[in-house]
Amino acid sequence: MPIKQLSETLINQIAAGEVIERPASAAKELIENALDAGATRIEIATAGGGKTLLRVSDNGCGMGSEELELAVQRHCTSKLDDNLLDIRTLGFRGEALPSIGSVARLTIASRPAGAGHGAEIGVFGGKLQPVKPAAVNQGTMVEVRDLFFATPARLAFMKTERAEAAAISEVVRRMAIAFPGVRFVLSGSDRTTLEFASTGEDRLARIAQVLGRDFRDNAIVIDAEREGARLTGFAGVPTFNRGNSLQQYAYVNGRPVQDKLIWSALRAAYAETIPQGRYPVATLFLDVDPDIVDVNVHPAKSDVRFRDPGMVRGLIIGAIRQALAQDGDRASTTGAGGLMRAFRPEPQRHNGTWSAATSPYRPMDFGSVPTGFGETPQAGLSGLTMPSARMSVPEPETAFAEPADQPHPLGAARAQLHENYIVAQTEDGLVIVDQHAAHERLVFEALRKALNARPIPAQALLIPEIVDLPEEDCDRLISHVDEFSRLGLGIERFGPGAVAIRETPAMLGEMDAVGLVRQLADELAEWDTANGLANRLDYLAATMACHGSVRSGRRLRPEEMNALLRQMEATPGSGQCNHGRPTYIELKLSDIEKLFGRS
Repeated sequence: MPIKQLSETLINQIAAGEVIERPASAAKELIENALDAGATRIEIATAGGGKTLLRVSDNGCGMGSEELELAVQRHCTSKLDDNLLDIRTLGFRGEALPSIGSVARLTIASRPAGAGHGAEIGVFGGKLQPVKPAAVNQGTMVEVRDLFFATPARLAFMKTERAEAAAISEVVRRMAIAFPGVRFVLSGSDRTTLEFASTGEDRLARIAQVLGRDFRDNAIVIDAEREGARLTGFAGVPTFNRGNSLQQYAYVNGRPVQDKLIWSALRAAYAETIPQGRYPVATLFLDVDPDIVDVNVHPAKSDVRFRDPGMVRGLIIGAIRQALAQDGDRASTTGAGGLMRAFRPEPQRHNGTWSAATSPYRPMDFGSVPTGFGETPQAGLSGLTMPSARMSVPEPETAFAEPADQPHPLGAARAQLHENYIVAQTEDGLVIVDQHAAHERLVFEALRKALNARPIPAQALLIPEIVDLPEEDCDRLISHVDEFSRLGLGIERFGPGAVAIRETPAMLGEMDAVGLVRQLADELAEWDTANGLANRLDYLAATMACHGSVRSGRRLRPEEMNALLRQMEATPGSGQCNHGRPTYIELKLSDIEKLFGRS
């Protein structure tokens, strides 16, 4: 078959396959155009999950009739000069509008500031409609109907209307976080209205609109700079985590991105602080010189490539860990909220009135109350079974042995419940500490500090293990040989496609050294970092800490309880155990007063 020039419509449809994957992709491109036009109000309307209708209206600078004709032509843009490395706008390729017009019915109506009337142009399945006058407010309205009607095979790959509508909502949320000064309204026949009012320069307020008010109470400020790159944003305390990564947002120069380097660094920053299968909540903004980041990796512009990925990864990990060390050792407010809900009576309706009488947490009937802890429950408690409680109470003079002029965030120990839970009074409330989980974390941090203070002892193998690997994997491993040596793993090159293992960490005893090296090679290929060995050593330290810490069921003296509290205050990461569970729950005095109806 001879070579021939493809038609412009077919070229646009091919481009649409990369740029416009689903209705949410079209929504993203149109919202980016509105933001680049300086809009402060953007309204999005959908029907049929965006497949039937997607309309984006803004109050930006608008376009005249001549610009409208160019806007629907490929590679026509106002956002790029001759320097592809100096990109400071969200859009720049000039492909979105012609791509959408080639597979849908596209109508654009716009009026620039100062113009007496607006203009409208249409592109239906790649066929250009003439420009005509239109009555329209200042700004631009882009309407996309019957998406993929010109390429019906693509419709078979669409998800349900509900799923497509949810994907558009997520696009709006991501954009709203990046631009807190812009008002976003998402509505339509297939959804309830979602509105994000402008919060001006208050970025945390906008993030709270998107992620919920709990995030504001559990967020740690991130602000760090390295080699001209600045990282700002907010990260949740470790005990404020989620079962998926949907509440992780990253932006590079204001552009929402899905970058595996950033997600890898975020995961590493929270290592040993969050349980397996749980994810931190974070919103990160990375500002770098456009010359050191490539946003032209893919037409969708969601992937980026950094000139120095190691610097970016180090900046993210270091900034988050420093912030966690300074302010992350506090209990999340959701823990106190759960405690409040556990104590709050559950109202039930009986004979037209509401009552808490059927709640398992209802107030006691004080007609007959046990005279002391540990006694058998007596009649008169309306069916309430009170478990036997074991409580040791410090003597007042011992509990207050702490100097009065030294503030203690975790307060002074007042009691020990069930030989495992320490109750301490703080200046404005109380905390309940899990003594085993807390001491386990303290022992783990001490062990890890000792390990990091000196090289890990190595044991020499009688017969070196030879591992056959692709040459590029061997190159990556050898480039990290000094790091491995410090951790007790001795490797050296053994020909072009193999490495020899001569030493392994003595702490790990007998181990699958070959499997470990293969794992490290895979990590280096995927993430450009090898944490597998360090993670194994940390896991061993965590196991040792678990078996060597204060066990549940041990009665502590008052001075021991206070000493544990002081150690927790002085140890980074003590707010959660080695498995990521919280070591204490804090309840403010105002919360306690609410339980008793005093506020």
